[in-house]
Formats: sequence, C-alpha cells, structure tokens
Amino acid sequence: MITRRKYAAAALLSALALAPSAHAEGLGVEANYGRADGHWGTEIGAGYAMDVAGFSLTPGAGVYLRDGNTKLYGRVEAAYTLPASATIGAGVRVSGDNVRPYATIAMPIFPKLRAKGNIGPKYYTLGLTLGY
Repeated sequence: MITRRKYAAAALLSALALAPSAHAEGLGVEANYGRADGHWGTEIGAGYAMDVAGFSLTPGAGVYLRDGNTKLYGRVEAAYTLPASATIGAGVRVSGDNVRPYATIAMPIFPKLRAKGNIGPKYYTLGLTLGY
C-alpha cells in the first residue's frame, strides 16, 4: 500500500512538472522593432493575457513609432505554451486601414521575460515581452 502511494505521489509530481507552463494571466508590455505599414519602426504596447489550460488570448494596443511619427495599433493574439518551452500562436494587428494576420513565437529568457518574433504579410518584428 505504501509503495502505491509513493508511486502515485511520484506520478502526480511528474505530471505537474511536465504540465504546460501556462502564461501567467495578467498584464504585460512589449517592445518590438520591425517593419509594419511599409515603414521600419518601434512598437511599444501593452496587453492583457487571459489563460485557459495552456492557451492564452491576449488583446492589446500600443503606438508604432516611425519616421518621427506615431501611429496607434491594436492587436489580438491566440497562443499555446509548449511544456517548458516556446509559446506559439497567431494574431491579427490593426493599424489604420491595415489589417495584418501574423504568426508569433516567444522563447523564455527569464521567468517573466521572453524574446518574441512576429511574421506575416508585410509585417515582421523582433522584440521583448515582459509580464503576462
């Protein structure tokens, strides 16, 4: 009987250790550099991640700084965090009349800091995400 309990406890701990490392639900900020709307520039934005079983839905907004001008943008991303690894997903970015679908990947650097890349038609960026 004791052996079964030990095995059950070990199995439970192993399952928890291998469970998807989900986004922490909450606020986050991003800083990205890349090409959008036909110009090179910097995106600075914030969002709120809502987590459900390893999946996250993150609406957000920010400013795109380019050529001395600023332009507002909004976005929404749906992503899944692989166990102890990358977060992959898809999103849609809206800026003015431009609606750009894109794929996204983020790799952990520290617990709340990730390197992130987005790529889609006429839109690609690299940057950092803090939070979520």
